Amino acid sequence: MDSTAQRAGVDAFARVWAAALAETGYAGMDRDALVDRVREHTGVLVAALRAERFDPEPVERVGVALVELRLTAARTLAASVQLIGEDLLRVIGAEGDRAAASRVTAVQGAFAAGFANALRDKIFRDQEVIRRAALDARRGAESALLASEARFRAMFSQTAVGICISDAAGMVIDVNAALAGMLGYRLSQLRGVPVLKLRHPDEPTALTGPLDDMRAGLRDHYRAERLLRRADGSALRTDLSVSLVRDEVGAPQFLVAMAEDITERHRLQERLRHQANHDPLTGLANRSLFTERLAEVFGRGGDHRVGLCYLDIDGFKVINDSLGHHIGDQLLVAIAERLDRLVSTPDRLVARMGGDEFVVLCSGTTRRAMEELSDKILRALAEPVPIGGHRLGVSASIGLVERSVGDATPTETMRDADVTLYWAKADGKNRWIAYDPDRNAREVARFTLSARMPAAVESEEFYVDYQPIVRLSDGKLTGVEALVRWAHPELGRLGPDRFIGLAEETGLIVNLGRWVLREAAGQARRWRDRYGDGAPMVSVNLAARQTQEPDLVSDVETIIGAAGLPPSSIQLELTESAIMGTTGGPLRTLRQIADLGIRIAIDDFGTGYSNLAYLRHLPVHAIKLAGSFMEGLSATHPSDPADETIVTTLVSLSHALGHEVIAEGVEDSTQAERLRAIGCDSAQGWLFAKAGPPEEIERMLDAQLLTAPAPRRG
Repeated sequence: MDSTAQRAGVDAFARVWAAALAETGYAGMDRDALVDRVREHTGVLVAALRAERFDPEPVERVGVALVELRLTAARTLAASVQLIGEDLLRVIGAEGDRAAASRVTAVQGAFAAGFANALRDKIFRDQEVIRRAALDARRGAESALLASEARFRAMFSQTAVGICISDAAGMVIDVNAALAGMLGYRLSQLRGVPVLKLRHPDEPTALTGPLDDMRAGLRDHYRAERLLRRADGSALRTDLSVSLVRDEVGAPQFLVAMAEDITERHRLQERLRHQANHDPLTGLANRSLFTERLAEVFGRGGDHRVGLCYLDIDGFKVINDSLGHHIGDQLLVAIAERLDRLVSTPDRLVARMGGDEFVVLCSGTTRRAMEELSDKILRALAEPVPIGGHRLGVSASIGLVERSVGDATPTETMRDADVTLYWAKADGKNRWIAYDPDRNAREVARFTLSARMPAAVESEEFYVDYQPIVRLSDGKLTGVEALVRWAHPELGRLGPDRFIGLAEETGLIVNLGRWVLREAAGQARRWRDRYGDGAPMVSVNLAARQTQEPDLVSDVETIIGAAGLPPSSIQLELTESAIMGTTGGPLRTLRQIADLGIRIAIDDFGTGYSNLAYLRHLPVHAIKLAGSFMEGLSATHPSDPADETIVTTLVSLSHALGHEVIAEGVEDSTQAERLRAIGCDSAQGWLFAKAGPPEEIERMLDAQLLTAPAPRRG
């Protein structure tokens, strides 16, 4: 075989051999590099076959080389030997040469021997490495174990945290000095004793359950605040952390407990908690604690009953302002002590809500018990308190609420108590008032009306009705009183008794009164255009609050002027209590209005306590007698001489002062006849007509014109 063919055969054999090696092992190089390496080995094998004298050593080195490439699998050896036996003779072109065939067997043997010897040496080397690594690991583990034991012993002995090791049966195996010191024992006294002996008897028995679970292997960790018993029997509060150590099969073996003394920390927390939940001045519960307890009571649910006494000290601001805040603070402390003595029972709590407000919470109470408690509180506070050389007597207003917890929420109950306290103060103070849902509904309605009133003025929900004022001498309609009404979109038609008081309280009476005067003036203008001098005078109510407005005179003058009315066609009415109390600026305002030519009348005259001497100095044109005097003049009631005498006197007095007299509330003809006999000038009431729209007044005026006598011809 020529050399070219032989090289081609070597290359083909190398590729086949490299593929077999790659399939049976991993050489750690790419395919081309492996083919190049195997081609070199193939050349060695071919040279061994062609040599005159066979030398096994080079062939053995080929087997060693494969092992060095980590191609050590039995399959690798088998595949290589098989390839050498089947294809190597073909590479050199000596398939029929018996001598060459026998030499192939020698090559196979040398290759296998080299491979086996190299593999054996490698195994020996690997075993030695493993043995040395094992020895090093053992020495390292023993050293680490010794170091770990030393560290554990140092920590166990020197740490400030108490440590206890017990077995699965609950017997103490070992404790450190820190735990012995905490408990007041010597180390020897604790070893071998049951762990349960260290539990404080005041601690609930149920707390031992987690430790029992750990001994049974049901849990591995546990942490909680626990009470331990010291040698003298006192309690040691600890933060206890317990871990379970299992044996090699997973069974519970040891319990390792670490205890930290938190007694001082607990005391500090208790002090901070007390400060957070108690008033610093009086020591009573504060709003926060009260709210928490109230929620707890409501949390009981069902028919459980709860009661509140919400009280406010009457006139406390006067004491602070006159005697000083230090006296006020001492008074609050004394009041708190009295309240605490009254309610110091497990089912009651007294709290200071702030300022001079206190609240008493009663759980599982009755309405009767709450009323009795309120009476006791008022009596206790009435006892004078000696403070700073003063004997201070105080009173309180109390709002009382008692109900089932299922009927409301804590927030609603506190709101109702606050509202009821306001009622007690508004009704005269020094009293208790029980919550009344009907009264509350009325108050809510009042608030709803007052809240809507500003928008109602803007949206013209108000309108004006007119009630005639009739001259008694001839029955002629000479004037009307303008009475404002509210067409409420939900509540319907509302009379002035439903909203005028609210308007005065909120100050909205100023805008509303201005609007009514403008409406009345506009109507008076329309009547004057239609009836001329026969148009009625229009009387408009003026609230006391309006007289305090600096712009009242200019507003009135502007409105009358804009309507183009003679001032005398408008009359402004003030109640007796309002006009008799006018001094200073308000009185000057009334005089300025009177100077404009506008009439002023006193409404509901006779119901107050008028200073008759003062009356003669007021710019008044008319007196309107209160309707309450008319009952004594009625045909449906027995005649009351006192009423008739009072009316006669008032009419005479008014005429003496130059005032016209108008009687209100006239409902039957007998009243009208007696008033006419007494000399009363005019009257208004249901006898003549109820208040109604302008069209009703116009019908009366038209009828009056039809029945009037024709003018005499000259």
